[in-house]
Amino acid sequence: MTYGTAIAILTSVYPPAQRGQALGMSTAMTYVGLSLGPFAGGFLTALLTWRSIFLVVMPVAAAVIILSHFRLKDEWGEACGERFDLGGSVVYGVSLTAVIVGFSMLPGTVGSILTLAGTAGVIAFVLFELRISSPVMDMTFWRHNRAFAFSNLAALINYSATFAVTFLMSLYLQDVKLYTAEKAGIILVAQPVVMAVFSPLAGRLSDRIEPQVLASAGMAVTAVGLVFLYLLTESSEVLVIVVSLAFIGFGFALFSSPNTNAVMSSVERRSYGVASASLGTMRLVGQVLSLGIATIFISIYLGSQEITHALSEQFMQSYRLSFAVFAALCFLGVFASLARGRVR
Repeated sequence: MTYGTAIAILTSVYPPAQRGQALGMSTAMTYVGLSLGPFAGGFLTALLTWRSIFLVVMPVAAAVIILSHFRLKDEWGEACGERFDLGGSVVYGVSLTAVIVGFSMLPGTVGSILTLAGTAGVIAFVLFELRISSPVMDMTFWRHNRAFAFSNLAALINYSATFAVTFLMSLYLQDVKLYTAEKAGIILVAQPVVMAVFSPLAGRLSDRIEPQVLASAGMAVTAVGLVFLYLLTESSEVLVIVVSLAFIGFGFALFSSPNTNAVMSSVERRSYGVASASLGTMRLVGQVLSLGIATIFISIYLGSQEITHALSEQFMQSYRLSFAVFAALCFLGVFASLARGRVR
């Protein structure tokens, strides 16, 4: 519910000239949360046990609900009266769930069956949506709105190429470099910190410069950062690792806010909810695909063995293959980003 509406709300209450700035600040807050979460969670766990995390979150969530009720006045409902597409929603939900669960179980037989069945379901969903008057997903956005289609595709590729970075790097730092969990966490925080710092700037720039230019540049920078990580070895210095992660963080900051701005600027006000939800879907599916790619390669080289320092050579083979695929994806993503054309 949050992913499907947050960007739509922001877009609806800010004028087009300030949209990128608002989206950039939202992205920055996301990564501030990602940076602070592990530290705050670790501190609370050590001091008051893990249950205290939920006790802290509850009053914060309550405060957000109260503030939203009293401060968010500019609501909209321009699709009121349209019939809700229950059938399409069910087919879409079941099919996408099958793809996500199945991909997470690859290369097993059950995973392959679920992935294929889910893919067939998604195709059936597309055909169904083309035939009804009030679809849950208007396929004309994908067929006739170049900026919308390629911006969403670029988001899918970007998340598919980057989400598993933290997963793989945490294993690399702890099981190959033999760093403690605390030291690994401090190193890994370099990426979200850089994202948080530069996302507002990138969002503001996207109000003045075509998102096509900024997002494509960000995708290219991210691809270079992934190559840097691919080149890491068992003896790489901490500074090299931090710089590589920061490079990816900078590229993602350049990409994320302008790309979101491009998607939201490509549709009319009545379709903000659909556009926001589409981006959320691209993000979450991309994250699953990214982890799926990494775990498939780990399974190929290590099977079901526990990853330890003794198996670091096998792990590094899966590590390098994963980052080679991720870098190639990001390189292709540059062209998908450029293909969106101008949104102004």
